[in-house]
Amino acid sequence: MRMLQTPLTIRRAEAADARALADFNRLMALETEHKHLSPAVILAGVEGLLRQPQYGFYLVAEQAGEIVGALMVTTEWSDWRNGVFWWVQSVYVTVAWRRRGVYRALYHRVRELAEQEPSVCGFRLYVERDNRVAQAVYRELGMQETAYLLFEELRSGTRFLASGPQKPEKH
Repeated sequence: MRMLQTPLTIRRAEAADARALADFNRLMALETEHKHLSPAVILAGVEGLLRQPQYGFYLVAEQAGEIVGALMVTTEWSDWRNGVFWWVQSVYVTVAWRRRGVYRALYHRVRELAEQEPSVCGFRLYVERDNRVAQAVYRELGMQETAYLLFEELRSGTRFLASGPQKPEKH
């Protein structure tokens, strides 16, 4: 891994970052799942979270004023633990900045923020089954694979893909 020559700035995203975050989300979905997200839907989703911090927040990594990576944190109440899990989602690092410590810096900032919040009992993320590179990074940082599988059911009428051909879902 090539290390950074100058330190990154890790900060909470602001409204002015919405377009960059939406672009990162679209690039991540295309790269990891071969899905073309609707630009209008993803931009509205990013802006919605930025306006409603009770649902979560984004962190961005900046190098010389350029956003080079980001992630989103959302919350889930755990009655078993009487606390909140933070879910790390929408992780993206620009191609030119990969393997240079950007995600590591974002991850450490999430850890620091979680330790400052007494209600946070831990943090989790989900990853594509075939994304072995990301899985190795998460393990290296101290995360452990769980025994859970993820299931979902989308509400009828939920749209998030752009029109056009899509790669079939894996079952």
